[in-house]
Amino acid sequence: MTRHSLAIDIGGTFTDAVMLSSDGESYVDKTLTTHDNLLEGFFRGVELVTSRAGIAPRDVDDVVVHATTVVTNALIERKGPPVALLLTEGFRDVLYIREEHRYDMYDPQIEFAEPLIPAERTFTLKERTYADGSIETPVNADAVRDVIEQCRAKGIVSVAVCFLNSYRNGANEEEVRRIFAEEAPDIYVSLSSVIAPQMREYLRASTVAINAYTVPITRPYLLALVQELEQRGFRQQPLIMLSNGGVIGADRASTMPVRMIESGPAAGALVACYFSRIFDIPDLISFDMGGTTAKACIVQGHEPLVTGTFEVDRRYRFKPGSGMPITVPSIDMIEIGAGGGSIASVDDLGLLRVGPQSAGSMPGPACYGRGGQDACVTDADLVLGILNADRFLGGDMQLDLAASQAAFDRLGDALNLPRNQAAWGVFEVVCEQMAAATRTHATERGIDYRGLPLLAFGGAGPVHACMVAELTESTKVIYPPLASVLSAFGTLVTPVQIDLVRSNVTTLDTLDWDSVGGVLDSMTDEGTAALTEAGMQRDEITFGFSVEMRYLGQQSEVRIALQDDPRRARDTVAIKALFEAEYLRQYGLKLDGMKIEIVSWLVTASGIQPDRSAKKQAHAEIGQGVETRPVHLRDGIRDVAVWQRATITADDLITGPVIIEERETTIFVLEGWDVSLHSSGSLVARKTGEK
Repeated sequence: MTRHSLAIDIGGTFTDAVMLSSDGESYVDKTLTTHDNLLEGFFRGVELVTSRAGIAPRDVDDVVVHATTVVTNALIERKGPPVALLLTEGFRDVLYIREEHRYDMYDPQIEFAEPLIPAERTFTLKERTYADGSIETPVNADAVRDVIEQCRAKGIVSVAVCFLNSYRNGANEEEVRRIFAEEAPDIYVSLSSVIAPQMREYLRASTVAINAYTVPITRPYLLALVQELEQRGFRQQPLIMLSNGGVIGADRASTMPVRMIESGPAAGALVACYFSRIFDIPDLISFDMGGTTAKACIVQGHEPLVTGTFEVDRRYRFKPGSGMPITVPSIDMIEIGAGGGSIASVDDLGLLRVGPQSAGSMPGPACYGRGGQDACVTDADLVLGILNADRFLGGDMQLDLAASQAAFDRLGDALNLPRNQAAWGVFEVVCEQMAAATRTHATERGIDYRGLPLLAFGGAGPVHACMVAELTESTKVIYPPLASVLSAFGTLVTPVQIDLVRSNVTTLDTLDWDSVGGVLDSMTDEGTAALTEAGMQRDEITFGFSVEMRYLGQQSEVRIALQDDPRRARDTVAIKALFEAEYLRQYGLKLDGMKIEIVSWLVTASGIQPDRSAKKQAHAEIGQGVETRPVHLRDGIRDVAVWQRATITADDLITGPVIIEERETTIFVLEGWDVSLHSSGSLVARKTGEK
């Protein structure tokens, strides 16, 4: 019996839909994202792929997985409802003081992202928990009720609670939530001891503030999604993609939206690992360029790099430290404002600039014919001749070439350049920006990016990947099947998974294993509850353990993956050896005689790896045979061969420059590269002469 699974990935410009059948057949489509009502675009995508597959909603009997930008949009647009912050007395200004770190030491006009919760909606309570978890001053119930009255007067709909040292003992925060549940059950309450139970107060406060800000948006959205799916006849509860690369049930995800910020990009990074195994390439660069942003992630040993802290809403050239930090496990990637909708402009010095502002889906690039006047990256691709105005989305979405040409006439006048040179300039600048971001991301992590293959996907990724590969000194670019909707496909090959972190600071030589056992027990219990809610059976759940350690007195930790459950062996000698080996690998030395400190324990709860694949795709023919069309390149106009991807066979060796079209995207390969078909269905571009 054939089973069907469905994935919907809502991006900044397009909403991608993928339907997979257990026989390997796949059906894909794209529709413009409807920012005013994301569910409208969601179900438009559902209707497109179910109609292509010829099935009804009740026939989707495997999983429904969703990745969404709803949290990111809320943070960038800052159109959320009034939210309050409740802190320990004496620590009212924690979101303003931050960490006292200046991301640019010599800038006298340095700017930071304004806190989501302003001072006038920040309250404090007289309470105190010590660093060892003992409570010196419990919460006063009347004081909490007074805060509730003030919240009602200010129209507050959600509250973040972050008390000092609550990561060691959240009893005072739990008491606040209990009183709010009795007195004001309509107000959402987010606790730092639940959302981010980790040391470092500012990081914890920032994380729980972001969660509280987005819960009133995300929870109704996901509940409405569940209800609408049921009404349409779907039998499955949706799973939601998280930033760590796992999926979890919608109900739990709706209470912790801070874990959904990198929802879609994380799926792309995970599917890059999937293809790294298929090609037996342990290390590669995942390159995902959509309509609004471009994302790069380094894959090492078939696994993505993972981080415990990342930032959103960076205010200064995407510089670390200029945004709002979040301390939750996430796929480590770099994201810049460079997509098909990125707007090209001229700066104060008369130089060409591309992004980070985007035209999005409304009005979109000028060629979308939705009122956009700005010259965008997609307009440049169309003016150059790389894109065909009559074949965008298989001809279902007609592009307006005249509008793109007019936009580049205006930009060219401002730059004192002809239209086509201005368009090629945009193409080169956006590729260099993405290559520079990739180089920086890899170099900051001590990784030599030169020669690493690129996996190119996203709607605009295959158009620009070959140029990015040249700039990063790569000799191989992989264009997988379903490239335009690969992040959506990634959600279907990702296991149900949640990563949990708890700080429990102690030196290694004074480690209390009974205390550690209690911490790890609570984390495995929470992981089990989360995965069973998402449909896993208890015997399908496995756990991985890690620990963050440092030498006593240091500020930053090193993450150590443990080979087994530490509660069994209780072997501090083995843990010390692992730490010293990893520290030596990263820094080239170890500090003999220095005490070692454990800061946090990490538990990954995972379900079984889904056995899904796209062995074949239902192609829509958009052209006949091999054609040629004029394309404006750096050295002038060239007649470039145009192939249809569905017609390429294993016997073909295609020499660049060449354009390869499929319904949802276009591949552009430069001169000096050869393209062939891999047994997986992927196209592989290699530097001429390279194996």
